[in-house]
Amino acid sequence: MAPAAVVFDLDGVLLESEHLWEEMWTRYAARSGVTWTAEDTGHVQGMSAPEWADHLARRAGTGDAAAAERAVVDDMLEALEQGRMEPYDGAVVMVREVAGRVPIALATSAARRLLDAVLARHRLDTTFTATVSSAEVPRGKPSPDVYLEAAGRLGVDPAACVGVEDSSNGIRAAHAAGMTVIAIPNPTYPPKPDAMELATRVADGVPAAHREILVLLDGVPTGAAR
Repeated sequence: MAPAAVVFDLDGVLLESEHLWEEMWTRYAARSGVTWTAEDTGHVQGMSAPEWADHLARRAGTGDAAAAERAVVDDMLEALEQGRMEPYDGAVVMVREVAGRVPIALATSAARRLLDAVLARHRLDTTFTATVSSAEVPRGKPSPDVYLEAAGRLGVDPAACVGVEDSSNGIRAAHAAGMTVIAIPNPTYPPKPDAMELATRVADGVPAAHREILVLLDGVPTGAAR
């Protein structure tokens, strides 16, 4: 059966921004003389803003998660205004074409004020039927909450949705929600092998993911030869 909706992640799927998050977390920690590590990045990727801010504040020794979140999101907004946070080639075309076929949603770990600013800047604010920040649900990725909420706002059974993800925690979240998962492995922050095993299809970049989505929407069964 063809999917009834598609739910996209933002960072690392539509937007080339994962490295910017790491840059801003590193910058904030450095202000307290603390070295942010690759292990820290891997630990917090996919978490909601309150969750990663709590980890960052504890690592930096400030104990003020709200201040940490505000500082990092402010830095990300500045990067957006500087033109450093751009969609991947083909991402805008992909979401607009898919939106012409089925309802689409965004399920992201980005804070709401950054999410809305990104969509407005790249003229995608009217493309999505629903958008959800994981700060708006009880738990961030890898818990399925943000994907379940996105499906709920679309009015679609999660099992009838495709989730498009790039990170370990994102893939785990979409799979836990019962969605068909298309993984776009981030070459800089590759998903863990156990997470990749949960993906229904694997795409090498946005254009390949676009093709995979259209194949599913055309009703080609999972695993069918193409």
